[in-house]
Amino acid sequence: MNRLQQFSWLLTLLVLTVISANSYAQQSRQLGPWEVHYNAFNSTLLRPEMAQQYNLGRSETLATLNIAVLDTTRPGKPAQQVEITGYVMNPLSQQQRLTFQEVREGDAIYYLAQTRFSHLETLRFFVTVKQGEQSHELRFHKEFWAN
Repeated sequence: MNRLQQFSWLLTLLVLTVISANSYAQQSRQLGPWEVHYNAFNSTLLRPEMAQQYNLGRSETLATLNIAVLDTTRPGKPAQQVEITGYVMNPLSQQQRLTFQEVREGDAIYYLAQTRFSHLETLRFFVTVKQGEQSHELRFHKEFWAN
């Protein structure tokens, strides 16, 4: 293998690593006074003991959604307790309601939901975050594939 081929191979490996890392990375969005952190991933990435502890399924075609809400007007304070509702839409515009469960670990509060998907399917998520009179909608999409 010559130097150009080695460099090309190394560059390809680096790009694939970055793409792979970004696909699992948590994302956040500013919604009013809140910084909403969200992550959607294949449930096979859950450790079996964690899935069992929170009564979550693990399957090649089951996605897990994780959301935490921080109040940016109170820096350094733990995540906020909020009401979260939402639904997911597949490419055929079929909707499925998301059922969230609140999880508390010390000061951390986050919300988990699961939904089914087909291999290489892009799901659109519509999540409403509400606290008192304040309400904001988080929208994002994510492509899923069976492991």
